[in-house]
Amino acid sequence: MGGLWPATSGGRIRSLLTLSHLSARHQVTVVTTHGPDDDPAGLARRLPNCRHVVSFPFTAPKFGSAAFVRALAGSWFSRYPVDLWKWRLPAIREQVQELLAEEQFDLCVADFLVAASHLPQANPVPVVLFEHNVEYLIWQRLAALERRLVHKTVLDVEWRKLRRCEAAACAAADLTITVSDTDRRTLTEVAPTARIASVPTGVDTTYFTPGGRREIPHRLVFTGAMDWYPNHDAVLYFCDAILPRIRTRIPDVSLTVVGRNPGPHLASLARLGVTVTGTVPDVRPHIDEAALYVVPLRAGGGTRLKIFEALAMAKAVVSTTIGAEGLGVTANRDIVLADDPDTFAHAVVALLQDAPTRQRLGRAGRALVESTYTWRHAAETFEAHCEAILTEKAQNPGPRASGLHPGIYT
Repeated sequence: MGGLWPATSGGRIRSLLTLSHLSARHQVTVVTTHGPDDDPAGLARRLPNCRHVVSFPFTAPKFGSAAFVRALAGSWFSRYPVDLWKWRLPAIREQVQELLAEEQFDLCVADFLVAASHLPQANPVPVVLFEHNVEYLIWQRLAALERRLVHKTVLDVEWRKLRRCEAAACAAADLTITVSDTDRRTLTEVAPTARIASVPTGVDTTYFTPGGRREIPHRLVFTGAMDWYPNHDAVLYFCDAILPRIRTRIPDVSLTVVGRNPGPHLASLARLGVTVTGTVPDVRPHIDEAALYVVPLRAGGGTRLKIFEALAMAKAVVSTTIGAEGLGVTANRDIVLADDPDTFAHAVVALLQDAPTRQRLGRAGRALVESTYTWRHAAETFEAHCEAILTEKAQNPGPRASGLHPGIYT
C-alpha cells in the first residue's frame, strides 16, 4: 500500500525490486494504492511479469494537516494509532477478500504494517509481513525529540499504541521479514513469540555508479522523500543547527535537497541559500555533482537506501548513527558518523577540505556495496525465506496449497 510508482522513496524502491524478482519466477498479484502524483499504469508497465496489478486511488492525510488532525481525533478512542487509522481503506480489504475467495493463492505478503491491517483475520494462506521499518520506533524517537508538552504527550500515546499493534501483527504472521538484524532484534523484544528473519538492504550497482560529472566545490546533497517526516525533520535540523556552524568555516557551502513533496516550509529554505528541487526524474546527477552526501537523521527506522545509493556512486557520506542504523558500514572506513551539531559540522568541514580522504571513503563505500549489498542477493534471500515457510506448510498442508506459485502482494 502507499503507492509504488514512480519509485520516489526507499520503500518503493525496495518493494519494486523485490516484486520484479518474485514476479519473474512466480505468479504474483499486486494490490496497492496510488496518490494523485502516482502512475498506476506506469506501475503495471514496470511490473510486466505480474499476473495482475490492482491499484486504488487514495491519499493518506499528511502529518500536521487538518485531515491528519481529524484522523488523530478519530483514532484517539480506538485501539489503533493514527498511523494505521489514517490508512484504512475498505476497498483494499474487500479486494483482498475477493481474491482469496476466488483464487487459490499460496502466500500473502503484507508490504508494510499498514497492509497487514487490511488482511482478513481468518486468512486461508500463510502471511509474510515485510517490515521496512520498526514503525513504533520512528514515533518513539519523534516523541523523544519533541519539546512541546501537548505534542509530546500525543506522540507518547501514539508510539505505545503502535508498538502494541506492531507486536500483534508480527505474532499473527507466519513470518516477519525485516531489513536489518538491528530491526529483527528490536521486534523480537516486543514480539518474542513471532518468527522474524532479516533480509539485507541492497542497491542496484549497475544503475548507481560514479557518473563522472565535475564535482561542485563545497556542494552538499541530501536525498529522500520529503513527505516522510523524519526526512523533513532532518533537513530542518541540519539547516538550523549544523549549516550555520559549517558556514563559519566555509561561507560558500551550499546544500541541495532532492525529494518529492517538500511542502512550503522546506521550500522556504531558499532564503538560506538552500536549493529544494522537489521530485526529479533522476537523483543521480545531483548526487554525482556534490562534494559530500549528508544524512542528518534524528528519527526513523529500517535502513536508509539513500546511503547505499551514495556509496555506490563513490560519494563520501557523513551521517548520524540513526541515519546509518542497520547498515553494514564501518565508521571512518566507508562512512563518517557524527551525532551532535558541532561534531557533524566539524566532520563536513574536514572532508570538504580534504579531497583525498573523500575519495578514499568513496572508493571504500563503492567496494562495500559491490561485494555484499546487491539487489539480486537481497531479493533471493527474501524469496528463500518465503520458500522455507511454504515448505513447512507443505509438510503439514491442511487446507493450504504448497509451492510458491500464485501469491498476493499488498
